[in-house]
Parts: sequence; C-alpha cells; structure tokens
Amino acid sequence: MSLFPNFISRKVRTSGAAINLKFGGTGEPVLLLHGCPDTHAMWHKVAPALARDYMVVCPDLRGYGDSSKPKGLPDHSNYSKRAMAQDMVEVMRALGHDSFHVVGHDRGGRVAHRLARDHGRRVKSLTVLDISPTLKMYRSTTMQFAKAYYHWFFLIQEAPIPERMLEKQAPFYLFKRLGRGKTGLKFFSREAMAEYMRAFMDPRTIHATCEDYRAAATIDLVHDQRDKAKIRMPLLALWGKQGVIAALFDCLADWREVASDVRGRALACGHFIPEEKPKELIAELRRFLASAAG
Repeated sequence: MSLFPNFISRKVRTSGAAINLKFGGTGEPVLLLHGCPDTHAMWHKVAPALARDYMVVCPDLRGYGDSSKPKGLPDHSNYSKRAMAQDMVEVMRALGHDSFHVVGHDRGGRVAHRLARDHGRRVKSLTVLDISPTLKMYRSTTMQFAKAYYHWFFLIQEAPIPERMLEKQAPFYLFKRLGRGKTGLKFFSREAMAEYMRAFMDPRTIHATCEDYRAAATIDLVHDQRDKAKIRMPLLALWGKQGVIAALFDCLADWREVASDVRGRALACGHFIPEEKPKELIAELRRFLASAAG
C-alpha cells in the first residue's frame, strides 16, 4: 500500500545534494519538511488531504531518507540549516515554484525558519510544529531541558563517538525517540515505522543526523545571532500540550521575538503532531494557508 497515493516520486540534484521527494495535487505550492528521526513519510496522514487543494511537496531533507548523505565538513557547514534551506529553494525551483508556503516539524521547522530568513521573498507563509527558535532554546537550557532533550547534547559530541554508539543500538534508539511521551508508538503506522527504521539503519544516516545537530549547536547559532530584523511573512506556531515545548517554553512569545506576524495554539498531543493529530493539523493548515494566500 502506498503511503502517498497519486503522488509522483522524483530526485532533484541541487548544488549540494540529491534530494528525494514526492509531490502531488494542484494549487498553490506547499513544502512539507519532516523532523528527526523521520523521513518524508511522516506526512502520509496529512499530504494526501492537503493535495486536494494544494500542490504538496514532501522531500527527504539532506542526510535523511533517500536523499544524499555527504560526509560532514569540519565546520559542519554542509549540514547547516542554511545549506539545507538552499536545497529546498533549488528543489522548488526545479518543480516550477518560485514562491511557496513552508511547513516544518522539528528539524524541518528549523530548516523552514532559515528558509524564511534567507529567502523571504519566496516564502509566502511559515508554519512551525513543536519547536521554539534554536537560539532561544539553547540560551534557555536548564537541567530539566537537558534531561528532556538529552539527544541535543549527545549527538553533537565529537565524531565518531555518537555514531559508533548509535550504530550498535540503532533500533533501540529509534524506538525510544519515537515512543517518548505518554502515547508511545500507537499513533505510528507500521508502514511509516518500517520506513523510518530502514532509513535510520544506514550508518550514513546516523552520521548525517549527528552532523545536523552539530551544525545546530555551532554554525547555525552563528547565523541566528547575525539575524536582526524580524521575519515578516505570516507565521503559524503549533505545539503539543503534552510535549517539552509546552512544559518549558512560551512558544508564541518565543516566535514573536523573531517574527512580526505570529499566531498559533497548542494541540492535545505530544511532539509528533502530523502523526498524532493529523485531522486537527490539516484543519489548522487549511485556515492558515487560506488566510495567507495571494
């Protein structure tokens, strides 16, 4: 059974990677960016419904799924959110879209934030799911946050320490990461779980994942610290009531520090909103995208 019925599969060669993706539908283009340790498959409960009214594009980010996984550079710049955002601009241009809406969950939300920063004229609207800005989160680190988001500090350790440890325990780590919270794994389909496992078992994916987080703790913070003006396109922030963001951060206030037009609310779920509350997410996106169209 296809997770994305009537979608087309394609690979697009960008200046820095080969990006695997699926796209389908008609209407204004909407780019959906997945989180970690997922692939584009995380949108399988959302994308087909959105495709009734929009052209929906679901890529695997650089280093994830079936996109290319280059070896990390010493400064981690080839896994910076700037480089990953550039991939997405080139992907959308190859598909014929000069401007588009962007929705990002988790790591994809951080790529989406940088995309809005570096390519604001292309981004019609920005939706971020269950994150506050990276710089804000690092600056707000407490013991409680470090315990809840231990992987932020584990994955950034010098190579190959986390890589070697994860290669030995990849299935265990994946299930623990996806199953965190009260709901466990019950919201994940077998097909999507199989896809996440297949992708994460590749040692190159594990290395790329570490590089993504290493970049977030180094070069991405340099880029974020240089940003002065607020982003101006409409921004929707949604987060899970049962997650770390709700417990430790003021999501709307955090995004209003970096964006001028922010709205949003908490949903009754944990971290993995697209798989835990797809119907509610679709409804929120339909309202927001319609208001931001034009």
